[in-house]
Amino acid sequence: MKAEVRELKRRFGEIRLFPETLDDLWHLSHLVGPGDLVFATTFRSVEAATDKLRPEKTEKRPVRLGIRVEKVEFHPHSNRLRIAGVIESGVDVASHHTLNVEAGFELSVIKFWRSVDCERLRRAVDASAYGVVHVVSVEEGEAQVYRLRQFGPEWVTTVTVGSSKGADAGTRSTLYERTLEALSAVTGPLVVAGPGFVKEEFADYVRARAPDVAGRMVVVETRRIGRGAVQEVIGQGILERLLGDLHLAREVRLMDEVLLRIATDGAVAYGIGDVRKAVAYGAAETVLVSDTLLRDEEATRVIEQAERINASVVVLSTEFEPGERLAALGGAAALLRYRLE
Repeated sequence: MKAEVRELKRRFGEIRLFPETLDDLWHLSHLVGPGDLVFATTFRSVEAATDKLRPEKTEKRPVRLGIRVEKVEFHPHSNRLRIAGVIESGVDVASHHTLNVEAGFELSVIKFWRSVDCERLRRAVDASAYGVVHVVSVEEGEAQVYRLRQFGPEWVTTVTVGSSKGADAGTRSTLYERTLEALSAVTGPLVVAGPGFVKEEFADYVRARAPDVAGRMVVVETRRIGRGAVQEVIGQGILERLLGDLHLAREVRLMDEVLLRIATDGAVAYGIGDVRKAVAYGAAETVLVSDTLLRDEEATRVIEQAERINASVVVLSTEFEPGERLAALGGAAALLRYRLE
């Protein structure tokens, strides 16, 4: 994401945004919400003047519109973000229009920028400096490749050769060859994960045949395979070594701490009601909120009050396992400085 502050006073104003990736569109789906004013160049049907008796067909022309947002929908499978609302500036004022935002689209957003919005925007801008991380989980007879989006792991492909039981050296060599071929278009850091010796053999295969890939490869021992291996990689902090402060790793650690404190009757609160109480008492040290609650009025008030007492606020994506766990707890939790009776 690229961002350019046009005018900002007391956190209200205009920021010009340039999404570059699918991750950026996901960030935008949480940065832009109902009531915001969005300016963008888009296509809209315009009737051309004509002196003919038979009316001409309308044609779509590029126009600059200001849309008062009513609804935002993120469509990861079509690589698109839809922003719908009422036109306040430009042609056909008071009519409805939908912006189809894709990577490379430019838009300006005028709103009150909360601290959680500014933090999300900072992460999106910082992340653009890195290549996308891929994790390949390797076991006997199968390899699964995942791309780590900022909203969670995205399955890329699965390579299967022979049977998972009793695979010989020739079968494994075929698996390694096809997996490396599947990784030929991958750029950025690569994590090879899995239990046992198979991942080590694959890593040696890569070092021997693709030294450029090996130069950005890290090998990690995990107990699980597939998506579970990706979860372990993040939980071990491997990605932080690759990319610095990657938000996903922090989400995993925080939710693990929340669940541990719940299991041991520790200093924790969960559910928006109990979190609100903890914040009101000044006991909250870190507040976790699921992204689905960002537009909930009660959750917004809790976030604002948490910021006033200098508690850190972390937004978790429900596209990823820690966010799903948080949603199951009511969408909000807090790590406390002390237990509340």
